[in-house]
Amino acid sequence: MRKRYLGVAVFGLCLPATLALMSCNSKAKSQTTPVSDIPSAMVAEVKRGNIAHTLSLAGQFQPYQVVDVHPKVSGFMLKINVDIGDKVRKGDTLAVLEVPELQAQLRASKADLEQAKSDILRAQHEVKRAEAIHAANRLDYQRLLDTSKAQPGLVAQQELDDAQSKDLSSASQVDAAKAAADAAQQHAEAARANNERVQAIQNYTNVIAPIDGVVVWRYADTGALIQSGTDSNQQALPIVRLAQITLLRLRMPIPEDDVQYVHEGDPMQIRIDSLNRSITGKIVRFTRSVNFETRTMETEVDVQNRDLSIAPGMYANTKLQMASVNNILTIPVESLVIRGDQQAVYVLDSNNYIHFRNVIVGLRGTKLAEIKSGLNQNDRVIVGGQQKYINGEQVSPILMPTDSSEEMRESGGVIDMKSDDSNGGAK
Repeated sequence: MRKRYLGVAVFGLCLPATLALMSCNSKAKSQTTPVSDIPSAMVAEVKRGNIAHTLSLAGQFQPYQVVDVHPKVSGFMLKINVDIGDKVRKGDTLAVLEVPELQAQLRASKADLEQAKSDILRAQHEVKRAEAIHAANRLDYQRLLDTSKAQPGLVAQQELDDAQSKDLSSASQVDAAKAAADAAQQHAEAARANNERVQAIQNYTNVIAPIDGVVVWRYADTGALIQSGTDSNQQALPIVRLAQITLLRLRMPIPEDDVQYVHEGDPMQIRIDSLNRSITGKIVRFTRSVNFETRTMETEVDVQNRDLSIAPGMYANTKLQMASVNNILTIPVESLVIRGDQQAVYVLDSNNYIHFRNVIVGLRGTKLAEIKSGLNQNDRVIVGGQQKYINGEQVSPILMPTDSSEEMRESGGVIDMKSDDSNGGAK
């Protein structure tokens, strides 16, 4: 019995020592766990940089104005002064028409006007004669009336009545003469208006350039019968077509998704490969509506072309900066994850432990995204494979090199003039 109690006592004393030794061995083993057991993660630093969104498009030059010049009268082409490619100034005579019946009408209108002037002169003389007769009759009547009042019975009443009647009659003749003079004046005005009308029609036989421009096409030759362009029911050919090309419109189709970035005054870089020339322009107008078929909005830039070096119909490649931010925090797009209705990133602290952090994202490119809040410069974020990690987990970071800035380029179709494609190299 004494041996049994002694064994139990020895076991009781040894057990705590054994457990303590096992605990020490376990801690030692834990402290010597290999680093390879900690999962690795690709991380990127939060940097400061710029993000720009540019759109490349092919545009085509068009004349600022195109005018089909029609005559206002019909006639035979007596002379045409211009041909294709000629430069003209506003007011230059492009062609002269011959309308024989207009000459007769013009002579007749001039004769009517001269006759009307003679009628006015005759009417004015008639007014003066009538006024003179009336003045004499009025004087005779007044004398007889004064004598009758001074010496009653000396002047017969019949004589006095006759004098008064002549006075009143001559007054009526004055009124009639004045009315005839007014009628002659009105007839003269009508004759003058008719003469001006015929003269204007005669002037229309000289076809005048309405704008400064270049003759891009000629439709008529000498001797041809030219129809007037005043009747919209007839499809009459013009004499020439003029194009104003000292100022050109560069027209580009902006895709529907990018319409929101287009504003008047936005700068645009323009490259004319066929002329090996680069210029800068500004957006001056756009249609403010999207075409139902192409889903694009026509946008225009005005380009000066005083030397006429740019021909209408030429293509140009353009670049429009639609959105840009400078000196902002950027991270790789692959760092962003969706948590509920917010965007977040996995951030490492100084001991490489993972922490979830919500962020507010601004402009996004294809590689980088702008961070408006939630991160600081030089923070480290996990890039890709975030689903493998949990909040609070320690990782072994592998720093990957990343750019701090990006220019995101979108192409809406450009023209490669060096392509061997028979269709012009559009892509």
